[in-house]
Amino acid sequence: MNHQGQGLLCTLAELKEKLQALSYQKTVLLADANTAVYCYPLIKKELPAHTVIEVLAGEEHKTISTCEIIWKKFTEYALDRHSLVIVLGGGVLGDMGGFCAATFKRGIDFILLPTTLLAQVDASVGGKLGIDFMNFKNQIGVFCQPTTTFICSSFLQTLPERELRSGFAEVVKHCLISDAGLWQTINKKELRDQNWPELTRHSVNFKTSVTEKDPRESGLRKILNFGHTIGHALESYFLSQGTRIFHGEAIAMGLLMESYIAQQRGMLTRANLTEISTYLVNVFGKEDTRWRSTEIMELIYQDKKNKGGKILMALPDGIGHARWDVEVSEKEIVQSFDYYRSF
Repeated sequence: MNHQGQGLLCTLAELKEKLQALSYQKTVLLADANTAVYCYPLIKKELPAHTVIEVLAGEEHKTISTCEIIWKKFTEYALDRHSLVIVLGGGVLGDMGGFCAATFKRGIDFILLPTTLLAQVDASVGGKLGIDFMNFKNQIGVFCQPTTTFICSSFLQTLPERELRSGFAEVVKHCLISDAGLWQTINKKELRDQNWPELTRHSVNFKTSVTEKDPRESGLRKILNFGHTIGHALESYFLSQGTRIFHGEAIAMGLLMESYIAQQRGMLTRANLTEISTYLVNVFGKEDTRWRSTEIMELIYQDKKNKGGKILMALPDGIGHARWDVEVSEKEIVQSFDYYRSF
């Protein structure tokens, strides 16, 4: 096994070997409606004796009611602290399945098998687990590391392009705050031409190095929130309107707007901002901008990173670096909305 929580990159053959070596009294595999069809068959024969729990796919089902279904199944199958939960899914299922395992009987072992790019490069690394509540993203949750995370790029071949693009937003974020050279490499390529094994390895290594230094987000880890203050608010807004957009699509919007705020503060040059904005719009397009600023601001004031009613952001400080706990005004944020709308 690897260091807890750290993503272990492996081929499908290596993954099968690791799964065969597992030894638990009982094993449950948690899948969603998509991964049960497209990913489970790739590993089914290599798993120890197990039971499958299947739940509905999508952010709209990342709720306490789905957790109740999972906990009920755990109870019916008489799982105990010598049992294992294998979570086969993207960021939504990883967050929720891990949360269910971490809270059932005060915690049973769980392994993450992230199947989307978003989960492989971001959501599965770092031990953050949780569910949405009252349309607020990850409002209920815990920090708890999986026993192991196996990252197998073969699962990416099962993804529709929109899912791949969604995960790419976190890759872009990691480059912008940690690696100016890699940013220059990716922004000259179309989505389909990216080197996914290299980018996955970079993101996993970078995020792991940050989260190991600051596991509970008291300082350095906050740089990973770049794009997420505005992005999470927009994701929650679209979810509440019944027109859900993918996590990475919302984060791409957040990266663009928060880059504008950084540029206005002199932390990025105008050329930096134009380069970032142009690339993000080329890859992700533009979302519907008919929201009211007041609606998004209400959601931003609920953000977990805030302190004492002050809005705190992580912002790029030149390409390849970032600062955290930057206090930002409502006026700056509203101006960033206008920038996005007019770009």
